Amino acid sequence: PSAAMSPTASGSCYDFSTYTGTYFLKGALAGGVCCSITHGAACPLDVVKTRIQLDPATYNKGMLGGFRQVIAAEGAAALATGLGPTAGGYFVQGWFKFGGFEFLKVNLAKSYGDQAAWDKRFMLNTISAAGAEFVADIFLCPFEATRIRQVSDPAMAKLSLPGAAQAIVAQNGLIGGFYSGFIPMLFKQIPYTIAKFVVQDFAAEAIYQVVAPKRDVSGATKFGISLTSGVIAGVTAAIISHPADTLLSKINKAGEGGEGNMFVRMGRIASSIGIKNLCLVGLPARCVMIGGITAGQFGIFDSMLPALGVEKFHWHNPASHH
Repeated sequence: PSAAMSPTASGSCYDFSTYTGTYFLKGALAGGVCCSITHGAACPLDVVKTRIQLDPATYNKGMLGGFRQVIAAEGAAALATGLGPTAGGYFVQGWFKFGGFEFLKVNLAKSYGDQAAWDKRFMLNTISAAGAEFVADIFLCPFEATRIRQVSDPAMAKLSLPGAAQAIVAQNGLIGGFYSGFIPMLFKQIPYTIAKFVVQDFAAEAIYQVVAPKRDVSGATKFGISLTSGVIAGVTAAIISHPADTLLSKINKAGEGGEGNMFVRMGRIASSIGIKNLCLVGLPARCVMIGGITAGQFGIFDSMLPALGVEKFHWHNPASHH
């Protein structure tokens, strides 16, 4: 019945019968695992990056200097601040982001038909990434708000994840406490996720054209291509989303931007920091961090799917498909 949506379904270069609910669940699981592991591993980097963004006057010695300052002031354990909400939040976010991306991509390919899907694959990737990220952010935002409060507020840092979350709701209410950063999060995450998936897909496709067709290369080569395309995508995505990342760190800090609604506060914060600083402060650290995280995510995701017994969906050119 689903194949009827596509005019070329009878001779389609995709076997849509393999993309069942099980495929999407396995994609979601692999997405949750790859995001949780990579963001959890990067937690110390994130602690230092958040401190640099929130208090550049104190943390003015770069990334390595920042590590030394945090350890000297608070001990090494401070580098694990927010690990619970980071690992939990990004498992949930990865589940919806990667699972949703696969789900939307497959269904758009089905409805467009082979040739149109191939011709418009970057547009379809963009729509799929944006849609999946929007849903994922609804679930991630409370975790991220809790993490930033724990990193920036020593009293919150002592509480467990549920304890800190309860304290935030008691102080600021559900929407004010958890979702004051939702709009800047969308401005940060949606361009980031579009860049991440579209650039990774394009980079991997370009590398395979130079190396060999995907079906002819070894597992180790595939893993290397996943990592390389992930680094390229991560650095691109980091640069695009960095100004919103700085705003998100600031707006979740209690009292930043004064009173008023979210947009008024964001405007005040942006004008006080200045555009140049908004785009550049903390950017090298973010490029290293996001480049590494994204490479790790695609490396894990692209390895986990075959281990779970499914083949990742990728776009086919009908003209060259036999």
